[in-house]
Amino acid sequence: MKDCWNSFAAVNLVVRLDWCLQHVFVLHGKDLHLDTEKPVKLDEQTDLFWKCNSSNNIAKCVFNRDPFVYKKYAGRAELFGQNCSLKLKKVQHSDSGDYKAVVVGEQEQRVAEYKVIVQVAPADLTVDPVSTSSDSCNLTVTCSTVDFNISSSFRCDGKICSHAGEKDVKATTKFSSLSVYLHQDTIFCNHSNQVSWNQTMKVLKSYCETETAEITRFLKDLLCDVCMLSPCLTTCLFIVIESIHNPVQILECRKGLKYLNCESAVLHSIRCHTNYLCHSKKNPQPTALQWGVTGSPGKIVK
Repeated sequence: MKDCWNSFAAVNLVVRLDWCLQHVFVLHGKDLHLDTEKPVKLDEQTDLFWKCNSSNNIAKCVFNRDPFVYKKYAGRAELFGQNCSLKLKKVQHSDSGDYKAVVVGEQEQRVAEYKVIVQVAPADLTVDPVSTSSDSCNLTVTCSTVDFNISSSFRCDGKICSHAGEKDVKATTKFSSLSVYLHQDTIFCNHSNQVSWNQTMKVLKSYCETETAEITRFLKDLLCDVCMLSPCLTTCLFIVIESIHNPVQILECRKGLKYLNCESAVLHSIRCHTNYLCHSKKNPQPTALQWGVTGSPGKIVK
């Protein structure tokens, strides 16, 4: 350990230079291990203390007795080994600070000193639908950590998502900051402090099912039930469903059922793979989708 203490005799002032301390980075929720950097020899008149930020006693080693942990750190701190190394379990942001091990007897001697910085963990990002109409939905997004959380509201329609309330919500505590912002249809939650940064993201549209989408899903489920009874009717339903689901790209069936040998399809259709010959406005080339059947498919005529 570097000797980073300078005494100024004229004013009896002791100055510590932080850049001389050994920096230890630990993730929030993980265990912290700190070792003494000099040999420790205790006797009946000598104890070793681990301290945080000078004023907080964590634990002490006593000659020929079990280590003692102070009440504030009970259940979290352990001392072990001949040199009384420190283990601090599941560190919190408030555990950031300056740690030192001091042997106290006739004289005081520092045997370890560290600057501990707790790095932020990824925040938990949740999206909850609030209301849904035929063409849009409202969502509440919550970005949370163990220490605190923030929420923001958004509205999504068929094309875009936008803020329904305050934009770019932020919150800051003594130890870290949270922020929520929207880019296109993706929500981002940033958790950061002075030395680390973590980001969590989710696509909002995947949580927004409009009434039209619900109807489409219901009809598609119904389609498989009808398929076994009447493949010809199934084809008509499929065309209608696709038009509802994607109104911009309207499917135009080329004379519909006349191009299907319905009798043959009824006899051979076992699985629900509805197919037809159609155009789309974006793709003028016909697309032939065949029946998924056992045996010969129904005859498709151009």
